[in-house]
Amino acid sequence: MPVPAVIDRMRSTLAARALAGPDMPALLMVSGGSDSTALAYLAAGLREAGELGPLAMLHVNHRLRGDAADADARFVAQLAELLGIPLFSCEIDIAREAGRTGENVEAVARRERYLAANEALESLCRHAAAPLADGRIVTAHTADDRVESFYMRSIVGTGPGGFRAMRYRNGPVVRPLLDASRDDLRAYLVERERAGEPVAVDAEGALWREDATNAHTDRFRAYVRHEIVPRAKERNPQLLDVLCRSMNLIADEDDMLEAQAEALTDRHAAWIERSEALGIDHGAGCVLAPALGIEPRPLQRRAVLRVLGLVLGAEARVEAASVEAVLAAYDDAGAPRGGYVANIQGDLAVSANKRGVRIEPMAAFRARRKRK
Repeated sequence: MPVPAVIDRMRSTLAARALAGPDMPALLMVSGGSDSTALAYLAAGLREAGELGPLAMLHVNHRLRGDAADADARFVAQLAELLGIPLFSCEIDIAREAGRTGENVEAVARRERYLAANEALESLCRHAAAPLADGRIVTAHTADDRVESFYMRSIVGTGPGGFRAMRYRNGPVVRPLLDASRDDLRAYLVERERAGEPVAVDAEGALWREDATNAHTDRFRAYVRHEIVPRAKERNPQLLDVLCRSMNLIADEDDMLEAQAEALTDRHAAWIERSEALGIDHGAGCVLAPALGIEPRPLQRRAVLRVLGLVLGAEARVEAASVEAVLAAYDDAGAPRGGYVANIQGDLAVSANKRGVRIEPMAAFRARRKRK
């Protein structure tokens, strides 16, 4: 793809999908790799053209790669100064936190990174005197990342909508480079230097920082990136474009089903803690009406997934077995199974009687049973 086309493609994606605009503060997630470095240059150019609002950058040092991670931070600081973009920078001992919680290192890193991003976005919006709802967290995910996610989910399995892979927008997080490839962005960086435009370089003169762990094929994404995608490209050199078009078709249908599932949830879910003064406390759980049991199974599944996501909170992962356990509370005729009880997600109770299927914290379920 010619270099100007990379800029035009990002501009087109931003506009066509209403991801960001000149009145929206945008926080750029910049690791120092080729994709996020290109994002910084492109976003700075669009800001100068009046197509993006106030910008800031965030760099999170996960302290997983010693001196190399410190060099990444120095490179990003140089890039921010070059472009005149305010920089938020922080260090988080991800290995220690993963050891404390027993979680996967990559999952902890992602969670902590987005917690830092939300804090930085609040600060940026306050400084820009803009509502937080208008703020955007901009990531540098590319078509390559999206295709890798597709194959990863193909291998381990996925739930409703999973094969659309990455969304262009998920809440405040937007991904305007999903229609560009990693090779496109690296070519853009090389051409930028060749054209004599200002560029940041590291101590070795490189235009971006390479994370050596990306080559470790014992890591799942790296395995897919280096072992599976290249072989698929041997069969079809246009793999990225073809598969991304397919994922967009899946996404269109997924959006339609999600809208139907949302309407279904509004009709059939009665939230236990709800008041005009305080609104809805989703964490207190809900009762699903008997009528949900006669709806089409795919919509039931999506509605239950939506409900559990609200009950557990945005950061929680809803287990497929939990969705099926809720659906099992309805019999083959679609009626609630009286006396049915299940424990899901480690701390939620599912119970059923003729009035519907109840989902609530286990402590609340036990307290109700004790009162009877």
